[in-house]
Amino acid sequence: MTNERHPEYQYLDLLRDIMEHGASKKDHNTGMPLSSVFGRQIRFDLSKGFPLLTTKKVYWKGVLHELYWFLSGQSNIKYLVDNDVHIWDDYPYKIYAKKAEMETVPTLTQAKFIERIKNDGEFAKMYGELPYIYGQQWRRWPAKNGRTIDQLEWIVDTIKNFPDRKHTVLSVWNPEYLYSMALPGEALSFPLCHILIHFNVAGNRLSCQLYQRSADMFLGVPFNIASYALLTHIIAKITGYEPGDFVHTFGDAHIYSNHFEAVRVQLSREPKEFPKISIDDAAVSLDSFRPEHVRLEHYDPHKGIKGELTVAGGFNEDDRKKYVQAV
Repeated sequence: MTNERHPEYQYLDLLRDIMEHGASKKDHNTGMPLSSVFGRQIRFDLSKGFPLLTTKKVYWKGVLHELYWFLSGQSNIKYLVDNDVHIWDDYPYKIYAKKAEMETVPTLTQAKFIERIKNDGEFAKMYGELPYIYGQQWRRWPAKNGRTIDQLEWIVDTIKNFPDRKHTVLSVWNPEYLYSMALPGEALSFPLCHILIHFNVAGNRLSCQLYQRSADMFLGVPFNIASYALLTHIIAKITGYEPGDFVHTFGDAHIYSNHFEAVRVQLSREPKEFPKISIDDAAVSLDSFRPEHVRLEHYDPHKGIKGELTVAGGFNEDDRKKYVQAV
């Protein structure tokens, strides 16, 4: 028996801080009101349990398949759709719907669009792609001479061969394809939020710090915590280390107003014991890893609490004109 405070309270305390002291803002894309704080950090010792939050059920299947999607360098949602994971459906549909408004493609409901992605490989190839998304940036970063850079493989090699080095950093923030800095037609129309990942070896433990510039604390962050804790476990397994700490650093940490009541429900609950996780010995490299190599045990959360996704991201083309004139 221990009197140590449950590590999930770090997350719950941050929710409470945002609700009580956050600045009032609005999402620039949807107009949704939100409460926000800036610059916070939480930390989980992965030797003491896997931080899959327990005060509401977290969508584990989505965590596992999305992370594999990233790790395998994919950028088309067909893999996720084929595995009945629909957390990225909104973004390619948003792009498609804009084309439908311009009458360059037939109008489809989102349900019909996803059905076509699942059942029509050519359609998926044309409209299911999310260029410059995480998986591509992790494993196929586009370099200036046309080559691609496998950042994550470089990190694995560095950890194995030069564990004392301090530069094992993975970035997805590429200004060439972001907002008004991009050329017309090349800007991403979906947000890259978890943008910098830094690994560190100390003794026999591998730790990971994530910088997340924008954090939907109720809906997205429980998912992000689990995803990057799992990534730490996987990279530790591949490189021969024990998992150390997962450190989650936030820029703008916010709660959307349509989640306020759900957050109050979650704050009324007591955390339960964290589950355990193990990675099969068959996972010896990035390319050999498969979702079935992960085993989650003893996850007994409180029941889920629903919340509507705010499809953030994008920018006004007038901003590009201002930026171009400015330079």
